[in-house]
Amino acid sequence: MLDSEKSVAQSPRIANDSKRVLLFGATGTIGQATARALLRRGHEVVCIVRPAGTRSVTLTAGAHPRMTLHPADVTDRQSVLRDGLRGEQFDAVISCMASRTGVAADAWAIDHRAQGHALTAAQQARAGRFILLSAICVQKPILAFQQAKLAFERELADSGVPYSIVRPTAFFKSLSGQVERVRRGKPFMVFGDGTLTACKPIGDDDLGDYLADCLDDDARRNRILPIGGPGPAITPRQQGEHLFSLFGKPPRFKQVPVGLLDGIVRMLTLAGRVSPAFAAKAELARIGRYYATESMLVLDPATGCYDAAATPSTGRQTLLDHYARLVRREITTDLGDHAVF
Repeated sequence: MLDSEKSVAQSPRIANDSKRVLLFGATGTIGQATARALLRRGHEVVCIVRPAGTRSVTLTAGAHPRMTLHPADVTDRQSVLRDGLRGEQFDAVISCMASRTGVAADAWAIDHRAQGHALTAAQQARAGRFILLSAICVQKPILAFQQAKLAFERELADSGVPYSIVRPTAFFKSLSGQVERVRRGKPFMVFGDGTLTACKPIGDDDLGDYLADCLDDDARRNRILPIGGPGPAITPRQQGEHLFSLFGKPPRFKQVPVGLLDGIVRMLTLAGRVSPAFAAKAELARIGRYYATESMLVLDPATGCYDAAATPSTGRQTLLDHYARLVRREITTDLGDHAVF
């Protein structure tokens, strides 16, 4: 492992075009994929991780000679600069941080303030590029976490630091919550008839590659970059149909009316006026309703309609490929906060 106290001049270089990258959010799913992509390209990666360490750290770090871990509290500006940056210089900063729940307090703490600390670190490190992992849903911002992400996007664009703002569509993890449900013989749950929304899901490693390639692609400089995975857009009903086919079972669906979600949101919102706990649950319900009714595709501002053809694609792995591997038990998915069903 690299000596974290070495100066930039002393840091080993694998190739003439290798870069020194400060990576925030390295212990998350996409952060780990981005670290792998950077290391494959010969870059040196310094990961900001939580001081206590996590299980995910052992997955990303190992004993790779070009990776260093700097424990720091991303919610504390002084800790980020003192413990994370350590007065060192970097060619680029990549942030894959995101709030865990999306409720207001969490969103503004991580998606806005912690990102601001990462930007301060980039400025002090004289980084030549700040690459931000955002989300395509900020196109239609009605939720707290979307507003927090957009607020930081504006600060980054106004900072003078060259940037790439990457807005991916749906992740494989967020669409894998019903695999075991179908395996157990239960129906696939959809909202409405299952065709209300569509997305172009992108895999972890494909997104990690895309983020890493932003380092050297001038066409991605100072741009907002929506990105999806390969293949056509897919609806929830199509996801379910394919999943049943992989198990060799006839499709079975349980249709949940969107009006039921509306009722839950109204009830929790009223309760939230007297209880912060219910207010947080109301926001989670609003998040659920949003994803049940809004497509994760590029939004045409002129028409107000989502446009699959206008949503760029990258990578090789499709959601259906991912499902096949889950069905064969070749891989597992740690759903965490994505375990909706």
